[in-house]
Amino acid sequence: MKSWKSRPVPELPGRMPAVRLFDTSRRVVETLRPSGEQSMYVCGITPYDATHMGHAASYVAFDLLNRAWRDGGQRVSYVQNVTDVDDPLLERATATGVDWRDLAASQIQLFHTDMEALNVLAPDHYIGAVESVPRIVPEIERLVDLGLAYRVAGTGGDPDGDVYYDVEAAGKHSVDADAWTLGSISGLAESEMLELFAERGGDPGRAGKRQALDPLLWRVSRDGEPGWPGGELGAGRPGWHIECTVIAQQYLPAPFTVQGGGSDLIFPHHEMGAGHAYSLSGVPLAHHYAHAGMVGLDGEKMSKSKGNLVLVSKLRAAGEDPAAIRIAILAHHYRSDWSWTEEGFAEAKDRLANWRQALTMAPAGSAAVLLAELREELANDLDAPGALAAVDRWAEKTNANPGQACAGDHALVSDAVNALLGVEL
Repeated sequence: MKSWKSRPVPELPGRMPAVRLFDTSRRVVETLRPSGEQSMYVCGITPYDATHMGHAASYVAFDLLNRAWRDGGQRVSYVQNVTDVDDPLLERATATGVDWRDLAASQIQLFHTDMEALNVLAPDHYIGAVESVPRIVPEIERLVDLGLAYRVAGTGGDPDGDVYYDVEAAGKHSVDADAWTLGSISGLAESEMLELFAERGGDPGRAGKRQALDPLLWRVSRDGEPGWPGGELGAGRPGWHIECTVIAQQYLPAPFTVQGGGSDLIFPHHEMGAGHAYSLSGVPLAHHYAHAGMVGLDGEKMSKSKGNLVLVSKLRAAGEDPAAIRIAILAHHYRSDWSWTEEGFAEAKDRLANWRQALTMAPAGSAAVLLAELREELANDLDAPGALAAVDRWAEKTNANPGQACAGDHALVSDAVNALLGVEL
């Protein structure tokens, strides 16, 4: 599947120091060893609605990591999936009377346009679930052969043959210090897992499952639903977690450096994906797990069910500058939960105007100091608010004491803010 197009990233003098990042699974900030090569998987969209601010904030967060690594001289391999067949997509297509393939294609294209506008660097591999089915099927078959997955008899009108991952058997199958056991990524108690599992696409009450938390690996075909050849599994489609695991293992090292996504993916998605990976390969899926916070609207949870989404495309259609949208996102630390407000967006637009005014008067010798401050803030767990504050101080001082502008400093400030923060002045 084609991705969007990245804008050129200016090259800067010097290097970003090693990035320190909060690891969700270890609950500490850890240094990402600068080995020369880094790898990252960030879970993509299910394309049944346009890009809302929660999506945008997550992809901007990991775009900062991508930029920081590259500025540090690291070669980055970045993979993102798109879940282009899943229950929410099929349900939305039915409700709107649109073919699910057409709905997915339109929303993927809109997402690409939004990412290009927000200056998010494109992944090296952008992979759909549908195109990955031929690779996913044999991996599920292997889990069945290993005794780590099982078929469930049909009840209540469902057909026989849905395949589930056996979390208890998989945990016992783990044999070393790096092994996966249920809870090793999320750190949640079972009661918390059960609550979230039901909220986030799981089916803890499905009859015939060995454990309530066993996740779906393969859904056999139902009437009116799309399906694909499944070999020994029968026709059907893959579960959500195994999709990402197989794509990541296909295109990235084992283990890769960082698994990223929104904090709502910690459980069950990243927990189960890590289990699948260990069961299939005997090594962890990723060295580190990092997660972006949730975004609300005026203090309330933003969700499609509530109909209170702030859509990037609608802001752009209203004539808003995407650079200001990006600054409004960067004003909040990536790990924090926050709310989109008109006041916050107005501050972002004022900020952008002040930066652009100051850029016309960039004084000699000021750019190198600002560049060092930006690198220091971003290396410290991607502290974008700290980086924005550094640009604010530079702009305030420049605007308050206008003097003879220096072309070299003008160019370096512009390049630094673009390359590191993704904001074009």
